Amino acid sequence: MATIDDEYRQRADLLDEWVENQRQIAVLQARSASLLSRRIELHDEDVKFDGFHRDIYYRSMVAEYSAAGRIANGTMDKAFSDAHFLSEYPRLWDAFRRGSVTAAHVHEIIGAGFVVSDAVTAGTADAEVQTLFEVSALVIAERCTPAATRVELRSLAAALTGSTVAEQQKRARSERAVTIRSVGDGLALLQIVLPEHLAVAILDRLTRIAQQVIKTRADLDPVLDLDVLDSGENPLRPEDIDPRYDDGTAAYADGVIFGESGTFTTDPLIDPLVDDSSPDLEHPPVDERGIDELRADIVTDLLLGSDPTATRGTALDGIAARVQVTIAATTLAGEDDRLAELDGHGPLLPDDVRALAGRASLWSRLFVDSTGMLVETDSYTPTEAMKRFLHARDQHCRFPGCRMPVHRCQIDHNHDHAKGGRTHLDNLSVFCTNHHALKHPDIDERHRWTARQLPGGDVQWTSPLGRAYADPPPRRVMFV
Repeated sequence: MATIDDEYRQRADLLDEWVENQRQIAVLQARSASLLSRRIELHDEDVKFDGFHRDIYYRSMVAEYSAAGRIANGTMDKAFSDAHFLSEYPRLWDAFRRGSVTAAHVHEIIGAGFVVSDAVTAGTADAEVQTLFEVSALVIAERCTPAATRVELRSLAAALTGSTVAEQQKRARSERAVTIRSVGDGLALLQIVLPEHLAVAILDRLTRIAQQVIKTRADLDPVLDLDVLDSGENPLRPEDIDPRYDDGTAAYADGVIFGESGTFTTDPLIDPLVDDSSPDLEHPPVDERGIDELRADIVTDLLLGSDPTATRGTALDGIAARVQVTIAATTLAGEDDRLAELDGHGPLLPDDVRALAGRASLWSRLFVDSTGMLVETDSYTPTEAMKRFLHARDQHCRFPGCRMPVHRCQIDHNHDHAKGGRTHLDNLSVFCTNHHALKHPDIDERHRWTARQLPGGDVQWTSPLGRAYADPPPRRVMFV
């Protein structure tokens, strides 16, 4: 009979084998990139004396690999591009060959590195900045998911070449657009390209309105369609229903509600599946839309001029979009033009933040040390001060790799309050609902995670297998 130790060992062995397989996959990805790089060298030889056909030769090469590998042309094009620019990152190449980073990490590093290489080429940054970026990027990539790596690298590149990022963002404003394309089955993709902070705010507001609809839709008054009652093979009309039997007793007291002037409706509180005496009752349809469907319907209502409060539930008009940004006081006052940061996403132009400041109802004054670590925030009352501090410090869910914004997360006592955990900053962290649930005491200990805060603000998660995964607090980027 297997013991608990045997069960844990088996699960641990499976995890170790999976991690090793992932590393080997990355090694194979590096070999594939090397093959693509060699193919690009052959391509360069082909077009050395025929530059006029360079583009068509390249497209032909990509198309062949795309067809042979049954890979989308755009994906194959990105793979060739990444393989080509890897030659500029020798340390990244070595890490890729060892399997320390994946192809997805490589793609994010190269993409973010264009800002740095452009600045070096333009002479606005020293050549050593490229090396600094590569070394820092590897440290980030070896502990973060590709998505989290992208966010941190955008901030890193902005910190190293602030002026270049600002100029690129200003130039990119001209690329704002709205496009549409069919996706089949009567659906279409409506795509809006606009400044990132506005897109984040729009999605946040749609999400919060949808959540309010889900929360309050049970409170909506039922509306019965009388046209349905008065149509079909056996239409139901007021004169067809006598509210009393011949002896004068109520006939449909439990199924029909009568009003003035002969009007009537069925009782929406009676369930025909439960009440066998009223099998023909009509009931309003239940709103079973998911949050994605609701967001799509709500943005349609808003764009087409419908009133979301009247059509989608209660208290929706009071929901405003929210974004969290960080900006130096001197920049906010207009004394300089250092880049701000759209927390959890990357650099933001100071003019955009100044525009937001004119409409904001709350700004938190933060104090950071020389490394960018948040050490203090101003306060009003102790409880609110702690919440504001945690939101400002954590920025997003503190599970490794999770980027759920703080305003959609919960504040957790790392050491359970019911078991003596203090309501103190060194015992509190922000977790999204999905990761918060991992440490719920009702979960069997064989599957339950634990989390504790270490000195300095790191949150150390311990898996059911006893493996520890640390999440350092997000650093505030110092744009200098």
